[in-house]
Amino acid sequence: MLARRVPLGLARTGTSGSHFSGDIFLAFSTGNPDALNGRFPQGPANEQSYGHMDFIPWGRMDNFYAAVVQATEEAVLNALVANHDMIGRDCNRTPALPHDKVVAALKARRVIVS
Repeated sequence: MLARRVPLGLARTGTSGSHFSGDIFLAFSTGNPDALNGRFPQGPANEQSYGHMDFIPWGRMDNFYAAVVQATEEAVLNALVANHDMIGRDCNRTPALPHDKVVAALKARRVIVS
């Protein structure tokens, strides 16, 4: 459920996405290890033969959703300003974005305030 909030963080940086944007979001579960093991217990049922799962109740998820959006936005902004000129294969050059212009554009759109 948290990975579904990533596009909201991208949208806050100004992108509207597109059919061919190529955005891929990868998420890993931090759920209880072996909670859904699918094995069939042998013998009579006892307390040890039952598993359990710990989870955050729906009513407590809003702060986590907001954190995903903010972290995604921060990652995009960091990628925009924490870059350097790169020279790749066959001497193909990709210049870094001019930081002062990036900051000015972000301020003009009220993405950052200072």
